[in-house]
Amino acid sequence: MSVTLDSVREAAGAIVGSVVATPFLRSQTLSAVTGAEVWIKYENEQFTAAFKERGALNRLLSLTREERSRGVLAVSAGNHAQAVAYHAKRLGIGAVIVMPRFTPHVKVERTRAHGAEVVLAGESFDAAKVAGLALAAERGLTFVHPYDDEKVIAGQGTVALEMLTANPSIEMLVVPIGGGGLIAGMATAAKAMNPDIEVIGVETAGFPAMKCALEGTTPKFARSTIAEGIAVKEPGALTLPIVRSLVSEILLVEDGDIEQAIVMLLEIEKTLAEGAGAAGFAAMLRHPERFRGRRVGVVLCGGNIDPLVLSEIIQRGLVRSGRLVRLRVELPDLPGALADVTRCLADANANIEEVHHQRAFTSLPVLSAEVEFVLQARGASHVAEIRAALAQAGYESELLHESERAR
Repeated sequence: MSVTLDSVREAAGAIVGSVVATPFLRSQTLSAVTGAEVWIKYENEQFTAAFKERGALNRLLSLTREERSRGVLAVSAGNHAQAVAYHAKRLGIGAVIVMPRFTPHVKVERTRAHGAEVVLAGESFDAAKVAGLALAAERGLTFVHPYDDEKVIAGQGTVALEMLTANPSIEMLVVPIGGGGLIAGMATAAKAMNPDIEVIGVETAGFPAMKCALEGTTPKFARSTIAEGIAVKEPGALTLPIVRSLVSEILLVEDGDIEQAIVMLLEIEKTLAEGAGAAGFAAMLRHPERFRGRRVGVVLCGGNIDPLVLSEIIQRGLVRSGRLVRLRVELPDLPGALADVTRCLADANANIEEVHHQRAFTSLPVLSAEVEFVLQARGASHVAEIRAALAQAGYESELLHESERAR
């Protein structure tokens, strides 16, 4: 293979001091949750909050003097863009970044803040790539590929080098896959250091490009995913054979799994993961039997997430855990009835966030009303206690999100 352990070690020497050697720590709580011994590689603690700095810097350092003077162009949905922009500016190299139009605003603005010229083009990464290649040819810029480049792959492999140097006893690595640069580099280094280690890839069910390429099947792609950083429709020509040779299995996760993983990492580990960054841990939540009893290294590969998206994910996570619920309560349309219900909720230690009182748009008899409450609770058992208290006071209640799912 063109990428070797030696080339990964050379990359490590080249980027040392300019890229963070991020923490690699055991999570006691997540280990208890999954039944595996979970070790997390916090690549969200890079300056640009993602692992992409490693490969981008290694590639930039390989440019000739003439290539540096002309400048570079990269195509990315965000993290590779920020990595190229940041290190190009640091090295005095001009950079143009082409990003898909759907790219989260936070990633676009952070890329601009690093001094790069940002061009928004195309509805997907692949469409943006076509536009980017044309622009690079037009301006004579060197194209810095986000994953299908030997220097980039070797740079990403330094993640595994750090993980296994810190803890050689790791038995499995769980790595998110977009185009395959990260997993190709990590698998190359890891399997050379420990031939018995298992490398597991993770893709979203909506963008299973690498898995389908290995299986020889035609993928069906979703319109979008919360893990836009790995929403790639075609694996790399260099990365595919490496993955085929060295990766044990590719697991698929749903966006709901990723949302759950983001909330758990935030609440338990006090660390912020973007969709792609949380995909590895999401696989452990969705496929616990695959990892149970093993010592597993999970790459939290990025933490760039739009605050509005994060807010919605947290709200949905509170709903899933029973800490935010919608209750519909039927009550007589008489003075004091609503006060009686709210008093009952207060006695049950439920905190009311919203109240919607409805008389006209209901199928209930006249002189009856229904009220929808959005409540803060401690969890599913507390919700059961709240409903029992309402029933004891003579008020029937219905959990709206449960009835909506049933329909």
